[in-house]
Formats: sequence, C-alpha cells, structure tokens
Amino acid sequence: MSEEMMEGEVVKKFMYINRRAPYGSIYALESLEVVLIGAAFDQDVSLAFVDDGVFELKKDQETAGIDMKNFSPTYRALEMYDVEKLYVSKESMDARGLTVDDLIVDVEVKTDAELADLFDDQDVIFSF
Repeated sequence: MSEEMMEGEVVKKFMYINRRAPYGSIYALESLEVVLIGAAFDQDVSLAFVDDGVFELKKDQETAGIDMKNFSPTYRALEMYDVEKLYVSKESMDARGLTVDDLIVDVEVKTDAELADLFDDQDVIFSF
C-alpha cells in the first residue's frame, strides 16, 4: 500500500532523484534542502543518485577553487532526519569509475532496472 495512516496523518513516499553534478548549478544543494524539509514533515523519504548525481556523494570534494562551500558532509546528517534510504545507480557509478568506497555515506547500489521498479512504487517523485 502506498499510503500509511500514522497518528491520523497520511504518509506518502517521496523519491528525490539527483541527476546533476554537485557544483555548477543549484540543483544538488536545492535537492538536499527539499529532502530535509520533506523529512521534517515525517514523510517517507528516499534519494536516488543517477548520472552525474553520483558525484554528489563522492568523498573529499575540494571546492576552494570554485569559491563554493563543500556541502557534501551534510549527507552524513540525513540519518538524523530518518532519511536512510539512499540508492545509487550501478551503471552511473561504473561509467564514472566510482565504487561504494568512494562515497561519503552508505548507500544501496541498484541497477537502473531496480531503480525503475523503486520509482514505480513512489507517490511523489522530484527530479533535480
């Protein structure tokens, strides 16, 4: 069932899909802020990182040369907001030469077909 009753409130499944590199646009940072807002309202929040979005989770990001703050450590705080469902596209990681050891947080690696099944099970999908 896609909705649960919790203390009289409807809980919906929200999936946030991060597709873009962490810097060069506002999409990655905006996505993170929207995720935290959704979690604050006790929704069932999941994040998927595909395409260049996998770089959002890369360890040791150096941003001094682009005069932007490195916000990637914020992903480690998601667990405090009960955001624990983080998925990464295996194909996207492979294409970019990344492994789970390169990532700043624990994730569940899924094939694109498995991610598509997850997406079908959501009530709301946001793509950034």
